[in-house]
Amino acid sequence: MSDGLDVIVLDDDPGISRVLKELIESFYTWGEVLCFSQAEAAIAHCLKRESGVAIFVVDVFLKGMNGFLFLDSIEGKFPSVHEDAIMISGNASEDIVDMCLASNVTYLLEKPVKPYALQLAVRAITSKYLTFAKRLMRDPALAQSIARL
Repeated sequence: MSDGLDVIVLDDDPGISRVLKELIESFYTWGEVLCFSQAEAAIAHCLKRESGVAIFVVDVFLKGMNGFLFLDSIEGKFPSVHEDAIMISGNASEDIVDMCLASNVTYLLEKPVKPYALQLAVRAITSKYLTFAKRLMRDPALAQSIARL
């Protein structure tokens, strides 16, 4: 397991999952990129992780569940999972946009995914954590108060 900010990709099509993984690996350097094509395997992996922080790239429609239920199932371990998720859909309808808004997911990309759109969404989430890490390094008192939590 990486000490960085990992990206977890979940798409029930193994080929799409691998392509997304390779695409993200081409620009992402702050952690590992892991891909799954079965929601149950992704859930098991996430619940076993030590760190409760990651970036998630999730297909809206999965076999046996939807991407929003996946996010809900790991929210206990990853409290900011909805804010750290990029949803992907083959048909980004108004209903899917409404589900994203209701779930506090602010990134929705339509398949076929444009590489620059994925890179910008991943980078936006990464920036949030990089900014926070810099703040912790500049403010030892803040870092100590967080360590006590």
